Amino acid sequence: MNIQMLKEKMAESALTQEAIADAIGVSRCTFYRKMKRKGNTFTVEEMNKIMKMIPLTKEEAARIFFAR
Repeated sequence: MNIQMLKEKMAESALTQEAIADAIGVSRCTFYRKMKRKGNTFTVEEMNKIMKMIPLTKEEAARIFFAR
């Protein structure tokens, strides 16, 4: 996952981690852990919600969520 690119896209859209956590239905702590890759990663449903919220193109989403 490309955390830096996701953070940049969130900043461009003026979205906070708290706002995205609320929108995808997870706690702020869970969202933070997912961003730090400690434990669970984002589900497909969560990725789709984030894509719509920011918004991200399919190419941007692939580079963010499926980066090595």
